[in-house]
Amino acid sequence: MEMIHVDTDIQLRDSFSQFEIDTERDIELTFSADAGEYEVFVRIKNCGKLRIRTFAYANAQVKYLFWNDNEHMIEIDETHEVLRNANVDVAHCEVNPYPVKRNTYMALREPGAYGHLVSSSLVASDKNYKQNIVNFAQRTLANIDNFAVVLNGGKLYIDAIGKIVKGASRSESHQKSRVMCFDDGQSSTVIPELLIDENDVQASHALTIGRIDREQLYYLQSRGLDQRQCTSLISSGYMYPITQFLSDETLQQELRAEMEAKLANL
Repeated sequence: MEMIHVDTDIQLRDSFSQFEIDTERDIELTFSADAGEYEVFVRIKNCGKLRIRTFAYANAQVKYLFWNDNEHMIEIDETHEVLRNANVDVAHCEVNPYPVKRNTYMALREPGAYGHLVSSSLVASDKNYKQNIVNFAQRTLANIDNFAVVLNGGKLYIDAIGKIVKGASRSESHQKSRVMCFDDGQSSTVIPELLIDENDVQASHALTIGRIDREQLYYLQSRGLDQRQCTSLISSGYMYPITQFLSDETLQQELRAEMEAKLANL
């Protein structure tokens, strides 16, 4: 794993790369990918403000997983540029109990570009996300998927924006958000926005914000599980899939073990 302590420009060359950010300062990371397939894991252990920029050139296929272990509030600002026939998947996992403010902008600049934003969050403090994918060219595809479990004291705010500009015909913009709350008094706000300036397109959004079914909870407790175990078991359905976002099996096992430990201590 490569350690990052200062502003860094990274040209992706290996099929799988791992980085760890550990610094007190504000930093900027830039990733560039030429044609090829790449997977990138970034663990955020300690950081001030974080600026992320990625460039996927023609025919690049890139998946990024940012895993937030920061032990204090963090602000993240990121931009992703996707060119002709490139595919970019960007996922964030946050199971730490500290506030996050994240602003994400993805531009599908040329025909055939594909962009996908994924967020998986265990919310025990303020989590504030703004996500914006813009289809600038014909035959581009945008997807946003959000999964969150809101715990006692948690406050979730997501503004998810999909925009198709005039002239970006035969493009698509879709988004889904699923949020589960366990207790009264929790705050969960998800705003799905579709801004469409072209006729020959497809767009959709799906949003579910709900509380745990009491009958399901009583059933689990009747099987011998206490309240904490029930919360952990139900949360796992929302949180475990992110551990397999990248294909490296060793990393998958490591992340699943970390996730299990986090959920066991809810």
